[in-house]
Amino acid sequence: MTAWLLGLGIFLIHVLGILSALLALMSSRTSQGAVAWIISLVTFPYVALPAYWVFGRPRFYGYVSARGERDTVLRRVLIGYRERLEPYRADPGHGDIRAVEQLAMMPLTSGNRAQLLIDGEATFESLFAGIEAAEEYLLVQFFIVRGDALGHELKRRLERAAERGVRVYFLYDEIGSHKLGDGYLKDLTEAGVHVSAFNSSRGWRHRFQLNFRNHRKVLVVDGHQGWLGGFNVGVEYLGQDARHGAWRDTHLKLEGPSVLGLQEAFWEDWHWATDEVLSLEWEPRSTCEECQNVVIVPSGPADRQDTASLLVQQAIHSAEERLWVTSPYFVPDQGVQDALRLAAMRGVDVRIMIPERPDHLLVFLSAFSFLPDMLKAGVKVYRYQPGFLHQKVMLIDDHSASVGTINLDNRSFRLNFEITAFVPDRRFAAEVRLMLEQDFAACRRIGYEEIEGRALWRKLISRAAYLMSPMQ
Repeated sequence: MTAWLLGLGIFLIHVLGILSALLALMSSRTSQGAVAWIISLVTFPYVALPAYWVFGRPRFYGYVSARGERDTVLRRVLIGYRERLEPYRADPGHGDIRAVEQLAMMPLTSGNRAQLLIDGEATFESLFAGIEAAEEYLLVQFFIVRGDALGHELKRRLERAAERGVRVYFLYDEIGSHKLGDGYLKDLTEAGVHVSAFNSSRGWRHRFQLNFRNHRKVLVVDGHQGWLGGFNVGVEYLGQDARHGAWRDTHLKLEGPSVLGLQEAFWEDWHWATDEVLSLEWEPRSTCEECQNVVIVPSGPADRQDTASLLVQQAIHSAEERLWVTSPYFVPDQGVQDALRLAAMRGVDVRIMIPERPDHLLVFLSAFSFLPDMLKAGVKVYRYQPGFLHQKVMLIDDHSASVGTINLDNRSFRLNFEITAFVPDRRFAAEVRLMLEQDFAACRRIGYEEIEGRALWRKLISRAAYLMSPMQ
């Protein structure tokens, strides 16, 4: 009897593996990901089956449902705010910016001031000054919050803001911030701060959606000032961690109508996490003298298309003279790889800046699998030397640049909620170019011989790591 039940159990597992493989075939967003899951589910379902239902789902269906509810419950607010943005809508001009607007599902707005914040000291000084200046409300969102000295400094400032009557909303990703203690959150709550995890697995229907993470880093003050970029909250981001050493990162401060794009993204995330509809200020305001155009591009696994990957591909295809990209994790999908090679072949100065020191070994190893083809096509790859490189920046010719949270890997392209500020402005692009020129001066360039000269076993490991990358 026991043997019969065991045989039945094995049979059912294999049947479920085949059915899940068919689901992967029909729903995976990339052919590479579909093949990887199908082989795993059919040949070894005992491990692959639970892994697929936790990590393999291609879209965040719970968030999609909540977005549908938002379209009915919150539509009046959204329509009213978009109508008030009309006087600030900028003419996108050529089709490149129109494509970015279509991906963003948000308008390009004028009347903004975009300020680069380079490295941790400047960034957290600006963030904390914004918190102290808040009068009505604060929207605070990070992927990682540590309970260390910097995390406690953030907590003290949020508590003081709540004590002086500011409405404070604190949203964190429970996976990225899994080490954050309950005491930290309890202190915030007792001080009057509204606290919520992103709750990617909220509700029984979504309990397997553990692979979707909110990677956004956003701070909004009273609907008129906003921040986004690469920085989370922890002492390593100030270069005070022995493992990572010096930390190279970039954040962005925005003032003007574009801040409402950051606010809308937070508003939607908060509604998913809590079912609450926040009452916020939606009146755009511009106070700058030399204003810039900005479009905010939210992206994530609830989108109908791969917004983040398409945004990067659009930037590559629009470049005529230079395309400089920095990313701590560089395992782009095939579309981005092909676009980078083609840009280099048509004479664009394509430069990719990545860290010298690995942060995630699998991602680090994966890059060696496809770098030879990119180097042969003329793509220039640089490794940053002084410490860990974490910034996510793009420079397109001399006219546009972006700062945000998107890494050039499958997770950012398809699994994470991300957000990017795209700034088609020559003055801002010149500032980004100067910043990146200084960074490239601190890099070493990788040669084709270096990659191809590795031992065979290293090449095999790199290839295996690359084949697994769509499953991450």
